[in-house]
Order: sequence, then C-alpha cells, then structure tokens
Amino acid sequence: MTNIPETGRSPRVQIRLIVIQVLVLSLLGTLGGRLWYLQIREGDQYAKEASGNHVQQVVQPAVRGSILDARGVPLADNETRLVVSASRTELMKMKDDGKAVLTKLAKVLGMTPKEVMEKVRLCDAKTPQPCWNGSPYQPIPITDEATPKQALQIRERAEDFPGITAEPQAVRRYPAPGKANTAQVLGYLSPVTDEEIKEAQDTDSPYLRSDMVGRSGLERQYDKQLRGKAGVTRYEVDNLGRVLGKAQSDPAEPGANLVTSIDARVQRVAEYQLDWAMKEARKVHDRNTGTNYKADSGAVVVMEAKTGRIVAMASNPAYDPNVWVGGISSKDYAKLTGKKSNYPLLNRAIQGQSAPGSVFKVIPTAAAIRAGYSFEGPYNCSSSYSIGGQVFKNFESQNHGPISLGRALEVSCDTVFYRLSHEEWKRDGGNKPKKNPNDWFYKTAHDFGLGQKTGIDLPNEVSGRVPDRQWKKDYWKANKDAWCKTGKKNGSYAERIAYENCLEGNRLRAGDSVNYSIGQGDTLVTPIQMATIYAALSNGGTLYDPTIGKAVISPDGRTVTEIKPKAHGKLPVSKKTLKAIDGALEGVATRGTAAWRFGGWPQDKIPMHAKTGTAEVYGKQTTSWFTTYTEDYAVVMTISQGGTGSGASGPAVRNIYNALYGVTEDGKIDKKKALLPEPQKSLPKVKADGTIKSPKIPKDPAKTAQPSPDASADPPADDQGDPADQQGATVPSPEAGNRDTRRRRRRGGGRPRRAARRPRTTATRRAVT
Repeated sequence: MTNIPETGRSPRVQIRLIVIQVLVLSLLGTLGGRLWYLQIREGDQYAKEASGNHVQQVVQPAVRGSILDARGVPLADNETRLVVSASRTELMKMKDDGKAVLTKLAKVLGMTPKEVMEKVRLCDAKTPQPCWNGSPYQPIPITDEATPKQALQIRERAEDFPGITAEPQAVRRYPAPGKANTAQVLGYLSPVTDEEIKEAQDTDSPYLRSDMVGRSGLERQYDKQLRGKAGVTRYEVDNLGRVLGKAQSDPAEPGANLVTSIDARVQRVAEYQLDWAMKEARKVHDRNTGTNYKADSGAVVVMEAKTGRIVAMASNPAYDPNVWVGGISSKDYAKLTGKKSNYPLLNRAIQGQSAPGSVFKVIPTAAAIRAGYSFEGPYNCSSSYSIGGQVFKNFESQNHGPISLGRALEVSCDTVFYRLSHEEWKRDGGNKPKKNPNDWFYKTAHDFGLGQKTGIDLPNEVSGRVPDRQWKKDYWKANKDAWCKTGKKNGSYAERIAYENCLEGNRLRAGDSVNYSIGQGDTLVTPIQMATIYAALSNGGTLYDPTIGKAVISPDGRTVTEIKPKAHGKLPVSKKTLKAIDGALEGVATRGTAAWRFGGWPQDKIPMHAKTGTAEVYGKQTTSWFTTYTEDYAVVMTISQGGTGSGASGPAVRNIYNALYGVTEDGKIDKKKALLPEPQKSLPKVKADGTIKSPKIPKDPAKTAQPSPDASADPPADDQGDPADQQGATVPSPEAGNRDTRRRRRRGGGRPRRAARRPRTTATRRAVT
C-alpha cells in the first residue's frame, strides 16, 4: 500500500472556508448597517414612536350644537345627566366576561342583570335590540338617568366595579316646545360604527369612537356642522399605567347651532290639525266600502311661497325622538319599525307617495296651453266620455256644458281633461306613436318637477313617478318575465291580467292617458312636491328647493352662515297662463269645490287659492288631498284612506290658516292672535357664551286654532242644486262640497279609475286601445 504524503489542506476545503468567511462578514456588515440605520439615521423617529407606547388618550366628547326654530326656540338641545358606562374591553379581560360586575351594577341601578347585559352586547344580524351598534372599544352607556346616590356608590366602590364609570355628560334632548314634536324632521342619534369610522378617516371630518352621529332628519343632514370636534388629552404613563405628565391637549370644540325656518308654534298647530283631521275622518262612514274611513296616515306641509322655506312639516303616525336617547329598548324599537304601528319613522311629507287625484289638474291645464289649446275654450264638460266602448263618467254624471279650462278647474270637470289628453294621444300617433311624439302632458309634469326629487335638505326623499312612455317600457322589461310565466289567456282574473301585460304592457294606451289626465293611473307624487308646485303658482312661477335649514351659527355667535333659497326651475307657463290659473284656483276657494270650507274667509284682504283632490287607490279607500296658497304661504295636506279632499283635509287646512293670520270665526283678522302673519325674516341671536335668547312659547299653541264643532262633517247629501253654477255666489251652500265628497265613487261599468298599477282584463281592453 502506497502512502501519500500530507502537503496541506486540499484546495476544495480552502475554498469552502473562504466562502464561509465571506458570508459571515457579509452578515455582520448587514447587521451593522441595519443597526446604524435604526439607531442613527432613523433614531429620532423610532424614539418618538417608542415614546408613543407610553401615551394614553382621554377623549372629551364635544357638545352637540342645538337645532333651533326660526325664532331661536330649541327643537333639539342638550342636558347634563349622570351617565353610567361600561368598558367592554375591560369586562372581556375578566374570567366571567364581567358578568359578576354587571350583576352588582344592576342591583345598584335598580335594573335586572339581563337588562344590563343586553346593553353591552354587540349588535349583529342575529342580535335583537337592545344591543350596542357602536364601537366595542368605547364606553357603552348603561343608563343616562343615574341618580347622584347611584353614581356616588359606583365611584366610591371603584374596586367593586372595574371597567364601570359614572360621570356627568351632555345628553341629547328633544324638548318639544309647546308640544311641537317635529320628530321626523329632527331625526335621532346613535353611536358611530367601525365602518363609518373607516370611511371617514381620510375626510375633513373624521369620527372618534366616542361620537354619536345623526341617523335621519336634520340630525343626519347637518351632522358635520352639529357634531363639533371632540377634545383629546394625551398623558405620558409608565409601564404600570401611572401618569408621568401631560404630553398634549386638544380642547373640545362644541358643534354649531342650526337655525331652521320651522316655527314651533305653527308646527304644533299643523301636527294637531293633522291628527285631529285623521281622527274625525275615522268617524265618517265610507259608502263605497261600508265601513268608516281608516285614515291610517297623513302629512301636512306649510311652506313660504316666495322662498321655499318650510314653516311646518308634520307626518302621522309620529313618535317621540327621545326614545333613542341613551339606547332604545326592544319594545320601543319594535313599535317604531313594525307594520302594526304603520312605520312612524317614515316622513310621509317627503317619503309618502300616492296618486294626486284632481290637485294634479293644474298640470294638464298648463300642458293643454303648451299644446296649442285656448284657455277660454270652450270645452264640453259632458256627463261622460267614451273611448272604444268604455264610458268614463263625470262626477254624478253632471253636465256643465261648454266651459273654459279655468271653470273646469273650479268644478273639477273630469271629462274636459279626458278629451284633451285623448286628443293629444291621437295626435302623437295613438297605438302607433310617432318617432318623436310631443307628449305635452307628460313633458309638462316633468317640467313642473314631478318624477324627481325636490332637493329638500332632508335625507331619503323619494322622487314619485310620471308614467310616461319610457317608464312604461322600463316597467314592462322589469316585469315581463314574471307576467309571461304566470299569465293565462283564459285563467283567473290575475292570470288574465298578467297575460295581457306580457303581450303589450309596454304600450302607452288611450286609457293610460285618460287616467293620467286627472291624476290617477300610475302617477305618484309626494306632499313636498305638490307644496313646491303650488308655492310656485303663488310666487310667479319659481320652483324653489324646499329648505328647512336657515343658517348655521358658530357656538360663540360670531360666524353666521346663511342658507339662502335656491331655485331649480320655472313653471313652463307664460305670465298670462299663470294669471289665468291663479284666477281659477281663487275661484275654487270662492265658488268651486273648496268654497264650503272657506265660508267667511277675508278674501278681499288675504286672497285664498285652493284645489281639492280625492284619489282612488286600488284595494284601499280614497286618499284625501287639499292644496292651497296665499301670497305668503302654501299649505298642503293629504290623508291616506281619509275620504275626500275638502271633506277630510279641508277644515284642518282652514284652521292652520286661521292660526297663521289670526282669522276669527266671524272672518275678522285679530293681529294679536296671528302666529305668523308674514314669514320670519330675522335670525335669533347667539351670545358669546353660547346662550340663545328665545321667546316664550305657549304650552299648546294649537289651542289658538280650535276647530268648529261641525268642521269635519261631510256636506249634506240632500243637495239643492250646484251653487257653483250661480253667478256671483261667493259663499255657496255646502252642496259645493258634495261634488268632491262623492266624485270618485265609480266610473262606467263599475270600473274605478286606477291609482296603483292595475292592468286590464280582456273585457275592458276596448276601453283603453
């Protein structure tokens, strides 16, 4: 065996050692460079961040600004209460998730453990109210009605109540001055959610976890201005949580005050009169259904005619916004959102949609003029009008003979408008429409602002509906598959309807135009839309954006930002036509269908204009509409399933005007009793210390406008002719209202005019082709 002499390490081993040395040196260099970067290059920044680990923030909520009426009376403000809150974060650190602490707390507060524990549980899709829908990291209020004795017990025995605080806080309050509820207009507050915090973090108005935010009404619309800015104090603490010193302090900035155009006194009168009218309507027998009217909901709007500002807005059923303060109970939440209570959270003045009936007729009147027809006519107000074998009757088959469009408005003659709309339908091509039909009746409705939002400064306004050709096509496309699937040519009533709609539901037929011309069919409007239109008729044709906010005033009163009226259009009529319509609507109040409600009104001093409407709704009782205006105001009231326009809503609207102008029972004007004979122009003064000087308000201003005992009675049925036909009659007998009382009973063949979407059977197709 040959021995190989050792001459040193092999070249391969030497190479490995060199590679290892290079790697080690590289790692050391990298670590050294990183150390230099962290300690020298970025040392100051990391030192600052490290110090932040020893800083705790204490948030001081901002005092929310008040919502004031036009004279400075608080509609929403704050009061100091003793609030007991729980830190869910601290409770979750305990072995039993804080159940023992909450049980002891319940005993002190006089509540059950279940009630307390429900307050601190988090809301999700499966958790019923009450629960906490705010951030789980902020203190959760258990009660805002703690007594000083209860608060003292909790603070003195802090070791028994870890995570529980009891301290005075500013809590939202809705005082309802003079019993003016104003619930749907004001809205309510609830805690901010994590999603909202995330969405607003990069905006100029970020949320803190302790914030309460507006959920509806003015509280939501003007949340940014009302909320203010919470104060944050930062304390340096050691690792044991002991305070070493104050690092920084940003004081809280209270929210601004919102001055509205609402007058709390008029608001109360409007609410009272709406509620009273609905109660009175329920006492009246409906001859069509054989039962009393249900009068299940309603709304009223009082608007400044020359600015669009809202003086009063009421919706019924209503609710007490204070139920949301400090968290809402499951019982109260069910009442507000349940079908049984008829959804009182809805503001029916801006969200309630229904067919307008005859108050709509000012629009086809203007449309006829645009189409080239003469205002003077004459037009035959016959007892009926036939289309393809279907007979459309006038009220009680009355025949007024040749009349003008103005007279047609006064007596609310349906057949005049039937003829005009049918003629225009034929001019546009009938069942085979022209490529670019004029569609004056539909275009005019759009130009009057229907089918779109008015722009009122309240959230969740709805747009209503103008059932023009495009809507018919869109509606047909959306429902065609369902109609074709369920429709049968010889099936049940509903199946035959679906069959016909499947085949030709996209066609704008003669019957659609006829129904539309008198505010029926598929047309839907809101009270705020009609108030805007009738205010425009009063002011010379300007369609204003309705506004409730009048000015935003800083907490110290130094900065005042006025919210000036804005217009979104003009009525598509000439001054001559506008004057003619104005005269006709005055005739409605003096010798037409509303005259029996304005007997004794000082017409020479305060000219009154009106239009009555009784709209049919398929499957329900008729909807009452009453639209009016003077030089100063437009007042619109509607009551669902309330009966006739002048019968149900008329006396209440008259009483609102009585209160506004101080009109007494004998028709005289008592200026001392007038609540608002002209719109409020000046703004309330906010002092430097944040206090507001506001006038006293009566305990119940509605007592200044008590209705007469028989104000709700329907006109007598045993009529003695139509005083509206008597020349020069200014105070007609109650029979003038009979026209409105029974106007919408039934049309020819027992077929009512449609208010909701109501397709036709084969038996009635000839009438609408």
